[in-house]
Amino acid sequence: MLAALSAPSASATPYAPPKGTVLHGGTGGYAAADIREFARLSGREPGVYQYFFTPEWTRPEARSLNWERGLLRESAEAGVRTMFHLSTAAGGHGRATVSTRALARGAGDRYLIDLNRMIAESGQVVYVRFLAEMNNFNNPYSAVSGSGRRRGREHTTESYRQAFRRAALILRGGPVATINARLGRLRMPALSTTTAELPRPRVALMWVPLTAGLPYVRGNSPGDYWPGSGYVDWVGTDFYAVSPNYRLLNRFYGDPRWRGKPFVFGEYAVWGREDPGFVRDLFAWIGSHRRVGMAVYNQAAAKTPMFRLRSYPRTGAELGRLLSADRFALDLLP
Repeated sequence: MLAALSAPSASATPYAPPKGTVLHGGTGGYAAADIREFARLSGREPGVYQYFFTPEWTRPEARSLNWERGLLRESAEAGVRTMFHLSTAAGGHGRATVSTRALARGAGDRYLIDLNRMIAESGQVVYVRFLAEMNNFNNPYSAVSGSGRRRGREHTTESYRQAFRRAALILRGGPVATINARLGRLRMPALSTTTAELPRPRVALMWVPLTAGLPYVRGNSPGDYWPGSGYVDWVGTDFYAVSPNYRLLNRFYGDPRWRGKPFVFGEYAVWGREDPGFVRDLFAWIGSHRRVGMAVYNQAAAKTPMFRLRSYPRTGAELGRLLSADRFALDLLP
């Protein structure tokens, strides 16, 4: 089993910027106009833009897939790379539409195969944040509730790890026989498809927990959800002004299990008030930790006023000053 967990699957690459440089990213809205507005508010053109998305996991439909395909076109029009945050939460923050155990057993295969092909056809580099903040009870795919109680056999840390591994194998593509052999070694069902080979798109898998479990109970730490190095291209966390715990951040960053991976802030933002000091401190930390290759400011999918940069002109101005450094330049992308 150890060999199966550590072996790389298909051709894995993080599509990271050159060493010592950082991709500036944003979130908020689903149109090229939103990306342009974010560039103006943050003071620099982003290199990556993130979209929160709950797919029709168990019954892929044309409208859902076409929307995602349209987002790839919006990114291409704006000249940015795409990041998809994939969730199982209905409406982005509701009940689970499918369990992690079901995903591990193949319930989402049709969608993942369609996404694999869609990314390959686009020719674009796409980052996939698969069920991020999995150790946050607010997400229905977390293994624990707010009280710290286990959510049962449909949502365990093991089923999360297996679901992540399965998603990585499918999204990276390659011969289906090889994928099925790896699934078999992981004690998961084979893919149900007549296709002999899946495309090998330019995709990178991101594993992004909180630095400590919410709630902070045994069995809900980041490492409890770690799927193994061979299935993860980027490691990172989300970091907000409401709780900037650098002690936990340092501990998480230095964990030997993922110390060799490029590091991403999948979300960072101020929280309900002007706070230029927060972004100044965070960027100082980024500057002294050379594995950081991406930082994505989160205005929330619907550009919630509490997070939206337009609400905080002093913070936006400070962010623009920090982003003026050469290491955030778009022309550094390979």
